[in-house]
Amino acid sequence: MAALPDADLPAVAARVLELDDGILDAATRNVIQDVLWAGQPVPEISQRARREIAQALEPGLENLATQGDRFRALLERFWVLGANPFGDFFGHGKSLRAQIDQHVFNNDDWTAEELFEHLGALGAGHPRFARFLAGLVSADVIPDEPMQRRLVAILDPPLRAAGAELRETDTRDGYPVFSVVSTRSGHARSPRALIFATRSKPDIRFEDVLDLDIEVLNDHVNVLVYDRPIGPDGLRWRDLHTWWKDTHQITSDDEAKRTLYSRLLASLPKNHKGEWYPAQRNLFDLYHQLHGQHVPGLPALLPEVWVHWDPKTIKARGAAAMTHHRMDFLLLLPGGHRVVLGRVRWITM
Repeated sequence: MAALPDADLPAVAARVLELDDGILDAATRNVIQDVLWAGQPVPEISQRARREIAQALEPGLENLATQGDRFRALLERFWVLGANPFGDFFGHGKSLRAQIDQHVFNNDDWTAEELFEHLGALGAGHPRFARFLAGLVSADVIPDEPMQRRLVAILDPPLRAAGAELRETDTRDGYPVFSVVSTRSGHARSPRALIFATRSKPDIRFEDVLDLDIEVLNDHVNVLVYDRPIGPDGLRWRDLHTWWKDTHQITSDDEAKRTLYSRLLASLPKNHKGEWYPAQRNLFDLYHQLHGQHVPGLPALLPEVWVHWDPKTIKARGAAAMTHHRMDFLLLLPGGHRVVLGRVRWITM
């Protein structure tokens, strides 16, 4: 039997975790998770900041405790609560699980800071702590959107002091999904509007000036607008593929893949002879050819992305005109990072 390549080990480990039906004990599960999460960019939150977050959570801990099994399931998912059935029964050597039942769910005599200490949350790795906070405000624990947002409002002040925030990055089953993201990078925020693969200048108007909500009026044959939240993992090809398949009501994965690739390719500019510029065409083709079957999990290579927009022509605007309007290629990476490939294009309008 051939040895499994090292590059495939993370995917296998992730699959084992996904299929885990109780075979793995919590300690082993956590070790595997910590290894898988180690390379993923998340804000670093100090122990002092974690204590301040726990103190801010104090008014909300009672609401979490009322969620019963939902809150218990979250604690089980991230922490090692132990199992000592005989100790639990006779009242000595109690497992952490039994102590939490007694002091959080039954008697409400642990503070949130004490709970964090017993869980090990104050010294846990940054990825685990960030996911735990996101879980606290998830619909899996709190199936009530106003309550979700109230808890986010409670946790955000100490988080922002630590250079992070709980940001709405997705929706699931009608509820908002929040992720802990950094506020320290100038480009940490996900794009509010992603206009790409353009074959003509977008016709844009503001639907709500106060919230900077824009509407693209062009026929979307010539302008594509990705209108879904971009989460902490960035925008991957599989995300783009799912969006394309849904918006065009395509049932076949192969057809969606083929038509999306063709549409993106068609947006690459051509010279006066109707020929693609070799550098851009080669970069686009090679990105997909070299990565092959790994492309779905990689950042989508977005061509012809608009970065500036001005309703007036350069001639009308004069010296104050923005002459660089769109970039050749954009990659939206995990953690809010952006990579521009090629030059930002000068457009004559």
